Amino acid sequence: MTRRAPNRHEADLSERRQGLLARTAARITRALRWLALSLLISIAIECLGVGLWWPEAGPEHSRTMLQTELRYLQQDFRRSLMTDSPGRFAASFAKSARSLFELTGIRHLLSGTWNRAGQERSALRAYLQHLRQAVATHAEAARNIVQLFAVRLAVLILTLPTFVLFFVVGLIDGLVRRDLRRWGGGRESSYLYHYAKKSVWRFVLIAAITYLALPISLHPAFVLVPFAILFAASINITASTFKKYM
Repeated sequence: MTRRAPNRHEADLSERRQGLLARTAARITRALRWLALSLLISIAIECLGVGLWWPEAGPEHSRTMLQTELRYLQQDFRRSLMTDSPGRFAASFAKSARSLFELTGIRHLLSGTWNRAGQERSALRAYLQHLRQAVATHAEAARNIVQLFAVRLAVLILTLPTFVLFFVVGLIDGLVRRDLRRWGGGRESSYLYHYAKKSVWRFVLIAAITYLALPISLHPAFVLVPFAILFAASINITASTFKKYM
Protein backbone atom coordinates (compact mmCIF):
# COMPACT_ATOMS: atom_id res chain seq x y z
CA MET A 1 0.00 0.00 0.00
CA THR A 2 1.58 3.25 -1.13
CA ARG A 3 1.68 6.22 1.20
CA ARG A 4 0.18 9.44 -0.12
CA ALA A 5 2.71 12.23 -0.47
CA PRO A 6 1.73 15.49 1.24
CA ASN A 7 0.47 18.15 -1.11
CA ARG A 8 1.86 21.66 -1.31
CA HIS A 9 -0.75 23.13 1.04
CA GLU A 10 0.01 20.58 3.76
CA ALA A 11 3.74 21.16 3.33
CA ASP A 12 3.26 24.91 3.72
CA LEU A 13 1.19 24.38 6.88
CA SER A 14 3.86 22.10 8.30
CA GLU A 15 6.60 24.63 7.56
CA ARG A 16 4.58 27.43 9.14
CA ARG A 17 3.91 25.34 12.23
CA GLN A 18 7.58 24.45 12.59
CA GLY A 19 8.56 28.06 11.98
CA LEU A 20 6.10 29.25 14.65
CA LEU A 21 7.44 26.74 17.19
CA ALA A 22 11.02 27.71 16.40
CA ARG A 23 10.27 31.43 16.79
CA THR A 24 8.41 30.81 20.05
CA ALA A 25 11.29 28.75 21.45
CA ALA A 26 13.78 31.41 20.34
CA ARG A 27 11.78 34.17 22.04
CA ILE A 28 11.47 32.19 25.28
CA THR A 29 15.21 31.51 25.24
CA ARG A 30 15.91 35.19 24.58
CA ALA A 31 13.62 36.23 27.44
CA LEU A 32 15.34 33.83 29.85
CA ARG A 33 18.71 35.15 28.73
CA TRP A 34 17.65 38.73 29.45
CA LEU A 35 16.29 37.72 32.85
CA ALA A 36 19.59 36.06 33.74
CA LEU A 37 21.46 39.15 32.57
CA SER A 38 19.25 41.38 34.72
CA LEU A 39 19.90 39.20 37.76
CA LEU A 40 23.67 39.31 37.20
CA ILE A 41 23.56 43.09 36.78
CA SER A 42 21.56 43.42 40.03
CA ILE A 43 24.02 41.27 41.97
CA ALA A 44 27.03 43.09 40.48
CA ILE A 45 25.61 46.53 41.35
CA GLU A 46 24.80 45.46 44.91
CA CYS A 47 28.24 43.91 45.47
CA LEU A 48 29.89 47.07 44.15
CA GLY A 49 27.68 49.11 46.43
CA VAL A 50 28.62 47.04 49.46
CA GLY A 51 32.28 47.59 48.67
CA LEU A 52 32.17 51.23 47.54
CA TRP A 53 28.96 53.16 48.22
CA TRP A 54 27.33 51.74 51.35
CA PRO A 55 30.00 49.65 53.14
CA GLU A 56 28.56 50.53 56.55
CA ALA A 57 25.14 49.12 55.68
CA GLY A 58 26.50 45.94 54.06
CA PRO A 59 23.82 43.30 53.41
CA GLU A 60 21.34 45.37 55.42
CA HIS A 61 20.92 47.63 52.38
CA SER A 62 19.55 44.83 50.20
CA ARG A 63 17.51 43.42 53.10
CA THR A 64 15.88 46.80 53.63
CA MET A 65 15.08 47.03 49.92
CA LEU A 66 13.44 43.60 50.04
CA GLN A 67 11.29 44.52 53.03
CA THR A 68 10.34 47.87 51.49
CA GLU A 69 9.14 46.36 48.24
CA LEU A 70 7.17 43.67 50.01
CA ARG A 71 5.54 46.46 52.02
CA TYR A 72 4.62 48.24 48.78
CA LEU A 73 2.72 45.15 47.69
CA GLN A 74 0.96 44.69 51.02
CA GLN A 75 -0.13 48.33 51.26
CA ASP A 76 -0.86 49.40 47.67
CA PHE A 77 -1.54 46.16 45.77
CA ARG A 78 -3.98 44.31 47.93
CA ARG A 79 -5.87 42.72 45.03
CA SER A 80 -5.03 41.75 41.48
CA LEU A 81 -6.69 40.12 38.50
CA MET A 82 -4.21 37.25 38.79
CA THR A 83 -4.31 36.62 42.55
CA ASP A 84 -6.28 37.70 45.62
CA SER A 85 -3.11 38.32 47.65
CA PRO A 86 -0.27 39.92 45.63
CA GLY A 87 1.89 40.24 48.76
CA ARG A 88 1.67 36.54 49.54
CA PHE A 89 2.23 35.73 45.85
CA ALA A 90 5.45 37.77 45.78
CA ALA A 91 6.58 36.40 49.16
CA SER A 92 6.26 32.86 47.80
CA PHE A 93 8.51 33.86 44.90
CA ALA A 94 11.08 35.24 47.37
CA LYS A 95 10.94 32.08 49.48
CA SER A 96 11.48 29.87 46.43
CA ALA A 97 14.41 32.03 45.30
CA ARG A 98 15.98 31.79 48.76
CA SER A 99 15.63 28.00 48.71
CA LEU A 100 17.30 27.82 45.30
CA PHE A 101 20.14 30.01 46.53
CA GLU A 102 20.64 27.80 49.57
CA LEU A 103 20.89 24.77 47.27
CA THR A 104 24.03 26.24 45.73
CA GLY A 105 25.89 25.47 48.97
CA ILE A 106 27.67 28.81 49.09
CA ARG A 107 26.88 29.47 52.74
CA HIS A 108 27.96 25.95 53.70
CA LEU A 109 31.21 26.45 51.81
CA LEU A 110 31.89 29.65 53.73
CA SER A 111 31.06 28.16 57.13
CA GLY A 112 34.26 26.28 57.91
CA THR A 113 36.48 25.43 54.99
CA TRP A 114 38.68 28.51 55.23
CA ASN A 115 38.84 28.28 59.01
CA ARG A 116 40.43 24.82 58.79
CA ALA A 117 42.86 26.03 56.17
CA GLY A 118 43.89 28.96 58.34
CA GLN A 119 44.84 26.98 61.45
CA GLU A 120 48.47 26.58 60.34
CA ARG A 121 49.61 30.15 61.08
CA SER A 122 47.87 32.90 62.96
CA ALA A 123 48.67 35.61 60.36
CA LEU A 124 47.36 33.49 57.53
CA ARG A 125 44.35 32.55 59.59
CA ALA A 126 43.57 36.21 60.31
CA TYR A 127 43.86 37.07 56.62
CA LEU A 128 41.64 34.18 55.59
CA GLN A 129 39.14 35.07 58.29
CA HIS A 130 38.98 38.65 57.00
CA LEU A 131 38.61 37.42 53.43
CA ARG A 132 35.92 34.95 54.46
CA GLN A 133 33.97 37.69 56.22
CA ALA A 134 34.13 39.92 53.15
CA VAL A 135 32.96 37.13 50.83
CA ALA A 136 30.24 36.11 53.30
CA THR A 137 28.99 39.70 53.38
CA HIS A 138 28.76 39.82 49.58
CA ALA A 139 27.14 36.37 49.50
CA GLU A 140 24.49 37.53 51.99
CA ALA A 141 23.84 40.62 49.87
CA ALA A 142 23.60 38.42 46.76
CA ARG A 143 21.05 36.19 48.48
CA ASN A 144 18.92 39.20 49.37
CA ILE A 145 19.17 40.48 45.79
CA VAL A 146 18.05 37.11 44.44
CA GLN A 147 14.98 37.32 46.67
CA LEU A 148 14.41 40.94 45.65
CA PHE A 149 14.71 39.92 42.00
CA ALA A 150 12.07 37.23 42.56
CA VAL A 151 9.72 39.76 44.19
CA ARG A 152 10.15 42.18 41.29
CA LEU A 153 9.59 39.36 38.81
CA ALA A 154 6.33 38.59 40.61
CA VAL A 155 5.38 42.27 40.31
CA LEU A 156 6.04 42.15 36.56
CA ILE A 157 3.77 39.12 36.28
CA LEU A 158 1.07 40.89 38.28
CA THR A 159 1.28 43.97 36.01
CA LEU A 160 0.74 42.01 32.81
CA PRO A 161 -3.00 42.90 32.78
CA THR A 162 -1.99 46.58 32.92
CA PHE A 163 0.15 46.25 29.81
CA VAL A 164 -2.66 44.32 28.09
CA LEU A 165 -5.08 47.15 28.91
CA PHE A 166 -2.66 49.77 27.58
CA PHE A 167 -2.17 47.61 24.47
CA VAL A 168 -5.92 47.45 23.78
CA VAL A 169 -6.41 51.19 24.31
CA GLY A 170 -3.45 52.10 22.10
CA LEU A 171 -4.50 49.64 19.38
CA ILE A 172 -8.13 50.80 19.23
CA ASP A 173 -7.21 54.49 19.16
CA GLY A 174 -4.55 53.80 16.53
CA LEU A 175 -6.98 51.92 14.28
CA VAL A 176 -9.48 54.77 14.55
CA ARG A 177 -6.78 57.25 13.54
CA ARG A 178 -5.80 54.95 10.68
CA ASP A 179 -9.37 54.90 9.34
CA LEU A 180 -9.57 58.69 9.60
CA ARG A 181 -6.30 58.99 7.68
CA ARG A 182 -7.43 56.42 5.13
CA TRP A 183 -10.73 58.13 4.33
CA GLY A 184 -9.27 61.61 4.59
CA GLY A 185 -6.47 60.97 2.12
CA GLY A 186 -3.68 61.47 4.64
CA ARG A 187 -0.08 60.69 3.84
CA GLU A 188 1.65 57.50 4.95
CA SER A 189 5.03 57.25 6.66
CA SER A 190 6.61 53.84 6.29
CA TYR A 191 9.66 54.97 8.28
CA LEU A 192 7.52 55.98 11.25
CA TYR A 193 5.59 52.72 11.03
CA HIS A 194 8.67 50.48 11.04
CA TYR A 195 10.38 52.52 13.77
CA ALA A 196 7.31 52.36 16.05
CA LYS A 197 6.88 48.65 15.32
CA LYS A 198 10.44 47.92 16.44
CA SER A 199 9.98 50.07 19.55
CA VAL A 200 6.93 48.17 20.84
CA TRP A 201 8.71 45.29 22.54
CA ARG A 202 11.83 47.34 23.24
CA PHE A 203 9.86 49.38 25.75
CA VAL A 204 8.66 46.19 27.44
CA LEU A 205 12.20 44.83 27.55
CA ILE A 206 13.70 48.07 28.84
CA ALA A 207 10.97 48.35 31.48
CA ALA A 208 11.66 44.82 32.73
CA ILE A 209 15.45 45.21 32.81
CA THR A 210 15.30 48.65 34.42
CA TYR A 211 12.92 47.55 37.14
CA LEU A 212 14.66 44.24 37.85
CA ALA A 213 18.15 45.78 38.05
CA LEU A 214 17.20 48.96 39.91
CA PRO A 215 19.70 49.42 42.79
CA ILE A 216 17.24 51.35 44.97
CA SER A 217 13.74 50.74 46.23
CA LEU A 218 11.19 52.59 44.12
CA HIS A 219 7.45 52.17 43.93
CA PRO A 220 6.63 49.92 40.94
CA ALA A 221 4.12 52.44 39.60
CA PHE A 222 6.86 55.06 39.16
CA VAL A 223 8.83 52.67 36.94
CA LEU A 224 6.28 50.54 35.10
CA VAL A 225 3.48 53.03 34.37
CA PRO A 226 5.68 55.42 32.29
CA PHE A 227 6.95 52.47 30.24
CA ALA A 228 3.39 51.19 29.84
CA ILE A 229 2.40 54.62 28.46
CA LEU A 230 5.34 54.51 26.01
CA PHE A 231 4.33 50.97 25.07
CA ALA A 232 0.76 52.10 24.36
CA ALA A 233 2.04 55.09 22.38
CA SER A 234 4.20 52.85 20.18
CA ILE A 235 1.23 50.52 19.61
CA ASN A 236 -0.91 53.54 18.75
CA ILE A 237 1.60 54.89 16.23
CA THR A 238 2.13 51.44 14.70
CA ALA A 239 -1.61 50.93 14.20
CA SER A 240 -2.28 54.48 12.96
CA THR A 241 0.58 54.48 10.40
CA PHE A 242 -0.21 51.03 9.02
CA LYS A 243 -0.72 51.06 5.26
CA LYS A 244 -4.07 52.35 4.06
CA TYR A 245 -5.05 49.34 1.97
CA MET A 246 -4.88 45.78 3.20
